[in-house]
Amino acid sequence: MSLPPLVEPAAELTVDEVRRYSRHLIIPDVGMAGQKRLKNAKVLCVGAGGLGSPALLYLAAAGIGTLGVVDFDVVDESNLQRQVIHGQSDIGRLKAESAAATVREINPLVNVVIHNVALTTDNVMDIFSGYDLILDGTDNFATRYMVNDAAVLLGKPYVWGSIYRFDGQASVFWAEHGPCYRCLYPEPPPPGMVPSCAEGGVLGVLCSSIGSVQVNEAIKIITGLGDPLVGRLLIYDALEMKYRDVKVRKDPECPLCGKDPSITELIDYEAFCGTLSEEAQQAAAESTITAAELKAMLDRGDDIHLIDVREPNEYEIVNIPGAVLIPKGEFLNGSALEGLPQDKKIVLHCKSGGRSAEVLAVLKNAGFSDAVHVGGGVLSWIKTVDPSLPTY
Repeated sequence: MSLPPLVEPAAELTVDEVRRYSRHLIIPDVGMAGQKRLKNAKVLCVGAGGLGSPALLYLAAAGIGTLGVVDFDVVDESNLQRQVIHGQSDIGRLKAESAAATVREINPLVNVVIHNVALTTDNVMDIFSGYDLILDGTDNFATRYMVNDAAVLLGKPYVWGSIYRFDGQASVFWAEHGPCYRCLYPEPPPPGMVPSCAEGGVLGVLCSSIGSVQVNEAIKIITGLGDPLVGRLLIYDALEMKYRDVKVRKDPECPLCGKDPSITELIDYEAFCGTLSEEAQQAAAESTITAAELKAMLDRGDDIHLIDVREPNEYEIVNIPGAVLIPKGEFLNGSALEGLPQDKKIVLHCKSGGRSAEVLAVLKNAGFSDAVHVGGGVLSWIKTVDPSLPTY
């Protein structure tokens, strides 16, 4: 469905702006009026990572007048495979500052606003209130629900994207005209069920494919052009090179945007999504060791059975000496249990501790009461024991 333009046009374009945006201006549907709306628009990009990188580049090039960046992370070498707004010289630099510098290089006419903070329930409403449209580039469910809820409560459109390995999704959530994110996903998946990009990987160029879709939707909403993805979910399969979209209907019983909403303010999103299941939290409460403690066990020659619960491709990148690879899925379906030794202490680890905690809960329930896992996983081992190993 076509929607009215989100913002009013700016008063004028300068001579420099006319030269810069000439290829927009000669498109009859955009023209001077459309470009003036882009100039007058204030867009906030949540995250300067995989999706935020291409989105910020093209938002800046398009002539968005005010471009906000929210990110508190720093650039890591493993980011450069997909986060194209950063470069080699930016490693260790704050992502928001690195992204802002690139944006200014692409288009010095854009007003860049840096929010070098973690987005929380304490600041999200205040930050969002200064913008016309929110573009989400986050990769965790707690932040996605928080972004959606804040956008709905403030009456702002929210352009959403998601990527994983070779698959991408995108939509526009705008409660005034259609469904919100909760209408599509009423409940988050069980903790540990859906791997993050850090755990499962992502094809670098997929970020550009979905990020560009997000910018396309933002431009359409700002200028009132075309048929935005309100009430539709775009699904992209990079391996098959296929796009398809499915209808998403507004849920009249949605607790946020439905006819009788029960969510009228922000909630505890970490508790709502659960970074770990309750069983995993309980299992890990008194059965977590540090990487240094594991190193001491290995040095003493303790009779332990060290198990890496990551995936085979992760194991090939880097592994702790002596660890046996048994992926998490084999514990969840029960196939790994009968082969475990009964006379050795089982020590589990993964990349950062989340997956190993979930497997630890399975082992505790199966009677392996003295099993433990390594808090921080391989990343902690690299940081505290052997910094010469590659990270990922």
